[in-house]
Amino acid sequence: MKIISIFSKGLRLFVLVMLFLACTGPLLTSPAMAEDAKLTDIVVTNTRDHLLLYFTVTDCFTEDMKKAIDNGVNTTFTFFVNLNEVRNWWWDKKIADLKVSHEIKYDSLKKVYKVRLSSQDEKVALAKDFDQAKRLMAEIVGLKVTELRNLHRGNRYQINMMAELDTIKLPFYFHYVFFFLSLWDFETDWYSVDFRY
Repeated sequence: MKIISIFSKGLRLFVLVMLFLACTGPLLTSPAMAEDAKLTDIVVTNTRDHLLLYFTVTDCFTEDMKKAIDNGVNTTFTFFVNLNEVRNWWWDKKIADLKVSHEIKYDSLKKVYKVRLSSQDEKVALAKDFDQAKRLMAEIVGLKVTELRNLHRGNRYQINMMAELDTIKLPFYFHYVFFFLSLWDFETDWYSVDFRY
């Protein structure tokens, strides 16, 4: 009798889990996911002293993400940039390996979006509307990749970059309700620009 009782409890649990998955299946394929995010408007240039990088992440926000941000969910974009000297008869030489982030938080009392930009010395920019906040989050503007003294005239270089949306961190008691928010995670492909200094 005990074996049958344990088996029937296990069977009931299995059936409940299967029903739960069947009901939440549409959520897993919902348009809550960001489209294929990509990098555009990539520009590599320099000042007198530094190599600079500019680019924009497109197709990285959804309406559901905006609603969650408006309800207090912090969101972080992380950008990875590396610079290598391309060498024909040897392994490429790493010149720079950077990781910077942009974090957005909505202040519901002041009705402004606060965007912290580690790519600009931890500057905190305030945006009154979401379109402006999106631009701040998605643009890398004049990122100092390396000092020009680290480059050698006539040599070939390759700069690689990509962006990702960090896993959204929610208070513990929300995890079971918003587990599908992990579908927001995106990661762009790596993009490369070759140039000769």
